[in-house]
Amino acid sequence: MQVQDTDIHENLPLEALRQLQFERLKQTLHHAYQNSAVYRRKFDAAGVHPDDLHTLADLAKFPFTTKQDLRENYPFGMFAVPKQDIVRLHASSGTTGKPTVVGYTQQDIHTWADLVARCLRVAGLDHSDTVQVAYGYGLFTGGLGAHYGVERLGATVIPMSGGQTEKQIQLIQDFQPTALMVTPSYCVNIIEQLEKQYGTAKETSLKVGIFGAEPWTEEMRREIETRLNIKALDIYGLSEVMGPGVAMQAADDNTGLTIWEDHFYPEIIHPETGEVLPDGEMGELVFTTITKQGMPVIRYRTRDLTCLMQGQHCAMRRMQKVVGRSDDMLIIRGVNVFPTQIEEQILKIPQLIPNYEIHVSKKGYMDTLHIRTEMSQYTQTAALQLAQELQHKIKTMVGVSVTVEILAETMLPRSEGKAKRVIDLRKIA
Repeated sequence: MQVQDTDIHENLPLEALRQLQFERLKQTLHHAYQNSAVYRRKFDAAGVHPDDLHTLADLAKFPFTTKQDLRENYPFGMFAVPKQDIVRLHASSGTTGKPTVVGYTQQDIHTWADLVARCLRVAGLDHSDTVQVAYGYGLFTGGLGAHYGVERLGATVIPMSGGQTEKQIQLIQDFQPTALMVTPSYCVNIIEQLEKQYGTAKETSLKVGIFGAEPWTEEMRREIETRLNIKALDIYGLSEVMGPGVAMQAADDNTGLTIWEDHFYPEIIHPETGEVLPDGEMGELVFTTITKQGMPVIRYRTRDLTCLMQGQHCAMRRMQKVVGRSDDMLIIRGVNVFPTQIEEQILKIPQLIPNYEIHVSKKGYMDTLHIRTEMSQYTQTAALQLAQELQHKIKTMVGVSVTVEILAETMLPRSEGKAKRVIDLRKIA
């Protein structure tokens, strides 16, 4: 597969973009069928062949790929090139089973760096900026994906990685970065430490934050922007598809993230039936890579819930901010509940701190939710009042009864990467 420079396609007219997607998709389906035993078996079992693709809509004939496919073919069974052509491996943490392993050719690495650099440009950054990367380095794709993109942009990178919060603060003060790339939950931790040391987090050199790797609400965005005095932007990606850089919120776009459709073909499906839904309807996001060589994925089910929208600055479509994941959804007494809905209500109460846990347990035959969060300037009387207020807001806005426990600041553990919000005590009992 020959892939051309990524940036020449950013401003293609819609018809030309669709033709490019069709050509690249056709090539990718043949590449996967000819070079991946997994995809050959999946296509044959579904009774489809790459030659059955006559329009982009025909992609719906092809089978989905799931995280389970990657786990069942651990470690290298999904690769579509010889092992000696793979120059880098990444993998998930494997906390819920075998890790999912992804491999990249040298061309894949170049494409990835180009796309992250494209993300940084639409965020308003250029070669004059300094970017502190506080995503974890290592097998997680966040740190190295961001790092190579900053270098491709020509900006200065501070490869801090996650954790060591006091060191993060020191480098922000000493190295004067203009941008921070980090998970939103860990950014709150950094803000708290800045406020603790300096009385405020509003007077740093930072002007832009680029946040990804976990769902976060508009309330969390406003909280970060207000306390850190920055513009907070959303970057989207996942390791199975590439890593960070699949889609990016532009600095002047408050409604969505542009998907780089010259490299990733998006679909929205009904999470239960698999039916492809029209643009504008909420459902599960599915991606097909159309330029990846080392490990192409066909109709990969991300489990992320969003909808597709018309492009703003170019023909490439946008996706709404992810509202949650279909596999994160809790069903409590018949009500669908997402952790982001709980976060949204917590952040509507100014005295509460955006650090929380959702404990799921069973009382008799009924599942119950217990919310633990923190407040600034804790007093027992105020905590009881705020607990009642939060209970009422969640019951009114989410539709489920919960119990609430308000703790003093710093009583709950802090995230140094992706926050663990849901603690399922049903699995422990």
